[in-house]
Amino acid sequence: MLQIKNVSKSFGKQRILDKINFDVESKKIIGLAGPSGSGKSTLLRCIQKLDHPDEGEIICNEITGFMFQDFQLFPHMTVLHNLTYAPKQHKMNEIENRALNLLRHLSIEDKINFYPSQLSGGQKQRVALARILMMEPTLLLCDEPTSGLDVATISNIVALLSEIKNSMDITMVIASHDLDFLIQITDRIILLKNGNIVVDIDVKTSSDTIETLHKYY
Repeated sequence: MLQIKNVSKSFGKQRILDKINFDVESKKIIGLAGPSGSGKSTLLRCIQKLDHPDEGEIICNEITGFMFQDFQLFPHMTVLHNLTYAPKQHKMNEIENRALNLLRHLSIEDKINFYPSQLSGGQKQRVALARILMMEPTLLLCDEPTSGLDVATISNIVALLSEIKNSMDITMVIASHDLDFLIQITDRIILLKNGNIVVDIDVKTSSDTIETLHKYY
């Protein structure tokens, strides 16, 4: 469903991605790990077509949704308005009912008339996720979804993403520097370093996932 073929990307003289190759199977959660500057966020942005590779090809025929690291909620809109704004532009059906169902599913229905400034980090995270799911994506791209969150909230995000994957048959690619989080949530982890893939490991079948990832991180 998603193919990355010899993708390279530079900003000025700095090579961010260097001939990256991998495929993503449907209904899997793939982790893109790596330190800051390793190219994981740039690769996500290329998949979403927010940036374009200098070389190579990205084949993706799915409906994508992108969750930004800073959430990018509209500050002047309530939670409900944040969720319904884009679907109304696309003239989608039963918008408000779908928004209410998602907020209920994410346990933030009581925040429906709140503004982003009135929400905690974890609540903003859930609203941002609900807003993406309103557009019914089949491929969800998440950039550092646990950044700045406490341990308890991260555990909630793990449970939430797992439930969404199982209930909505959605594929995910998650970029994060948090190896512990990725090991909990993903089926496979691709570790990037200096724009190259240094590890590509199946989390479910490998007996030494943590050791291997920390060795090359």
